[in-house]
Amino acid sequence: MYNVIGAPRTRAFRVIWMLNELGIEYTLDPVAPRHASLAAINPSGKVPVLDADGEYIIDSVAICQFLADKHGRFTHPAGTIARARQDSFTQFATDDVESSLWTAAKHTFVYPPELRVEEAKKAAQFDFDRAMTALSQRLGQNDYVMGEGFTVPDLLLGHCLDWGQSIGWTVPDGHLSAYFERVRSRPAFKQTAAARDAAA
Repeated sequence: MYNVIGAPRTRAFRVIWMLNELGIEYTLDPVAPRHASLAAINPSGKVPVLDADGEYIIDSVAICQFLADKHGRFTHPAGTIARARQDSFTQFATDDVESSLWTAAKHTFVYPPELRVEEAKKAAQFDFDRAMTALSQRLGQNDYVMGEGFTVPDLLLGHCLDWGQSIGWTVPDGHLSAYFERVRSRPAFKQTAAARDAAA
């Protein structure tokens, strides 16, 4: 059994969602970022952390890919062209989409008030909108980024788009919004979101 360390309203949401997609039992230790108990596990104090049989794995992207690889679902095999393309979408999710959301968050509540710059949030939203244009072009008419099958980058993008919506950012109407709703309609997403909202 896995133990997920991190509150569901953090990026631990991704790991919980992945475990629910896989149908694997887990326990949850909903600690907040930078909790004292994290110091010996992750010096940055970030969550989530996955305890896998006494081995700790940090970073939500690494954890989700580990789970997909280990259980042979939602991923293409390492060393294939399909996996390289999948990893490209994973990098896009983190570099182009999540980075703008994280910048906005830092200038809203993470940084001390004296370090927050309101204009930085406008620039972050500009980057997000530009990433949505690129994602729409890359997605084309596919159901998911790799075609018909749901993979790790769909989970990451689904979380990021949900995060963006929660702060009032929008996804363009059309195939991209339909993609977003397709991802959010997955039973495992609904299960994870309901548990997160109930814990708030």
